[in-house]
Amino acid sequence: MLKTGILHPQLARVLAELRHKDTLVIGDAGLPIPKGVERIDLGWRPGDPAYLDVLEEILKYIVVEKATFANEALSVTPEFHEKAKALLPENLPIEYIPHTELKARSADAKAIILTGEFTGYTNVILTAGCAY
Repeated sequence: MLKTGILHPQLARVLAELRHKDTLVIGDAGLPIPKGVERIDLGWRPGDPAYLDVLEEILKYIVVEKATFANEALSVTPEFHEKAKALLPENLPIEYIPHTELKARSADAKAIILTGEFTGYTNVILTAGCAY
């Protein structure tokens, strides 16, 4: 039995299986899951777990070379978005695309992690980097 780190077995497996250029999506409770993409649904009540908490914890375990957010995060929930950006590694390249494109790109993700977040446009595509 694990006593520290990511205890959720499906999530731990997916993180361990990520390879360079694979993508992982962390989303709010309402993000649609395209057919064929693995779903890791962590939400168990509104707001829990929080998107920022999940993002912060996952970033402890994986190498990320790019983050992609929806343009709408800048205008609809700018204060919340700034908190998410502050969790990212320093100097990490960030891309902004329309939310419709973010949803379309999520079809290529290794997995989509749904949080219990009820704040709109709190979704990010993380592109895995290489540890060496």
